[in-house]
Parts: sequence; C-alpha cells; structure tokens
Amino acid sequence: CEYFGYCGGCSLQHISAEAQLAHKQNVLIEQFAHLGKVSPETILPPLTGPVFAYRHKARLGVKYVLKKEKVLVGFREKRSPFIADIEHCKVLHPAVSDLLLPLRELIQNLSIYNQLPQIEVAVSDNAVALVMRHLADFSEADIDLLKSFEQEHDCRFYLQPGGYDSVHRLSNDNDDDLYYRLDDHDVRVHFQAIDFTQVNVDINRKMINRALEYLAPTEEETVLDLFCGVGNFTLPIARRAKSVTGVEGDASLVERARQNAERNHISNVDFAVADLADVSQPYPFMRNTYDKILLDPARTGAKEIIAALDLKKVKCIVYVSCNPATLARDAGILVNEKGFVLKQTGVMDMFPQTTHVESIAVFSRK
Repeated sequence: CEYFGYCGGCSLQHISAEAQLAHKQNVLIEQFAHLGKVSPETILPPLTGPVFAYRHKARLGVKYVLKKEKVLVGFREKRSPFIADIEHCKVLHPAVSDLLLPLRELIQNLSIYNQLPQIEVAVSDNAVALVMRHLADFSEADIDLLKSFEQEHDCRFYLQPGGYDSVHRLSNDNDDDLYYRLDDHDVRVHFQAIDFTQVNVDINRKMINRALEYLAPTEEETVLDLFCGVGNFTLPIARRAKSVTGVEGDASLVERARQNAERNHISNVDFAVADLADVSQPYPFMRNTYDKILLDPARTGAKEIIAALDLKKVKCIVYVSCNPATLARDAGILVNEKGFVLKQTGVMDMFPQTTHVESIAVFSRK
C-alpha cells in the first residue's frame, strides 16, 4: 500500500504474510514460556485467510483540516493523533474503502462538518452500516444529504449524538437488521452496528470450526461459553451439545444472543448477564457443573473467572484470545494450579498487516 509507513492502520506490510505469522507464533510461544511457565504439546498450523480487504469492522477518524481546507476520513497517522490523508484502504472491506472519498465530499457539504469526530463501520452480509458520531445536531438539509448518500451508495447511516445507547437509524424504518451467516452450522447471527463482532469474517468462520473441532461437544455434554457476546460460538456449539450456557457482561449483547437463539430455533441454550471480572459474589451459573468450557475474553483475559470456577469436572477448555500475554498468564493458572495440560495452541490471522495476535489454546485434564 502506498500509504504504508504514513498511515497507522497497518504496521507489518514490510514483511510477507508468512513471516508475519511466524513472528506472531514466536510471540505466542515466548509468552507461554515467560509469563505462564507452560509449554504446549502441539503447535497448530496457522489459520489463514485474505491478507487484504478483510476488515468488516473499523473505527474511522474524521477531521476537517483547516490548512488543507478539506475533510479527512481514515485511520490516524503512524504515531500521531492526526488523521492520515488516504483515498482508499487495502485492508478495509472494498465497500468501505470505496466510500472514503465520497464520505469526505459528503461531510464537507454538511453544516456540522467540523463536529463529526468519527464513523464506526460495520459490514454485514446484508448491508454496510456507518455510525456517525456527531457533537451537534444535523440540519434538515444535512439529513436530506445523508439520505441521498444512502440511496446512491447503498449503505445505512446510524446517528450517534451521545453514548452508544443513543445510536439510531437515520431512516425511520424497521429495517435496521444486520447479520452474518455461519453456513457450516446452519446459523445466522444478527447484531447491531455498534455490537462487538469479529472484524475478519473469513477467519471467524474458520475459528469457530477449529474451536468446535477441539471442544468436540456431544449430545450428552453441557458447555459453558464465557464472554459469549451475541452468540458467535454459543449457537454453533448448541447444534452439537446437550445444552449451552452463554455468559456476557453486556446486557444488550445477551438480549441479542437470546433473540439469535430464538431466530435460529435453538432451544437448548440459556444466557446470563455477569461481570466476569468481578466474581466476588458467585453468580447462579457458577453453581452448576459443566463438561466443557469455551472462553473468548477481551484483552484483559479471564483470570478472575478461571480462579473462581470449580473446574474439577471440566474435561476440556478451549480458549480464544486476542492478547497472548493474558492468555499465557491464564494458561499458567490452568496448568500450574487447576490441573490441566496445554494440549494445542496456534495463531489465527485475524488481523493481517498488524501486530495484533489472535490465537487459540486447548486445555485437557491431566
């Protein structure tokens, strides 16, 4: 990309995709050794997918630059708070990359062109959603311009005047549904534009398949899915398990997960809202026993809930991680304190061209 080194959206384009994965795998194994004091029995082959045009989710900065007399839309410059002056982006989904210049022109014609700090992007299987954070009210003329842009470019605007609870569709219709399909599991996952979903749809599908391969739930087994979100893993697991309990700290995501179970006619699941970083008081789900557990925490990891759970009857844990440091720390707890063996681990190319390391680890009882 001609913007590499200037735009901060990528940091590893100077080395090949294969070298990037080798580097990330070395980081993962090093963290296990130094932070967790553990060593995996098997290194899994990397999960790979497209190395460009993969980003279905992104937060783009917006800024009117007085010296340039124009609006910029994109990622921040490398090691800088300024927005990079880019006309396209090779890692963004093409439907979004193609909108960077039209969005510039649109915003420059709005009355509040200097009151729009960011646009959150979500590309689903059925729509391109653009969530516009605005610090002042749009005029009627602005609204007309936005609606015309929607029609011309086949996208959906959502307006965000305040916090995430203020997000709403620009157009007053009921068609605000976004979804992605998991065809291997006969599941369609519905979500809202601001919900957490994986940025790389291709790797997400492969990741779910790999997680289920090693979790291997059966019709006689109960599974606990921690940090379940909108049901990305929960619903595919439920197709195979006796029952699944999904737990998530965000009540709105839990509600979406329940709705997804209903829409997919999946009845062997239940969901709970719980702050998994504060388990000083046990939640009801913690009193139950489970055969297997899937973990997919945020960057801070799952230390608190791992320490609090009674894992004596758990046969297998599959841990999906976006931070090798907290994965290694938690692996140390599972192996050195909870009686598990780190059977397999490997990286997944969720964020090509960046230093982010997505990985999976499989733990079994000794």
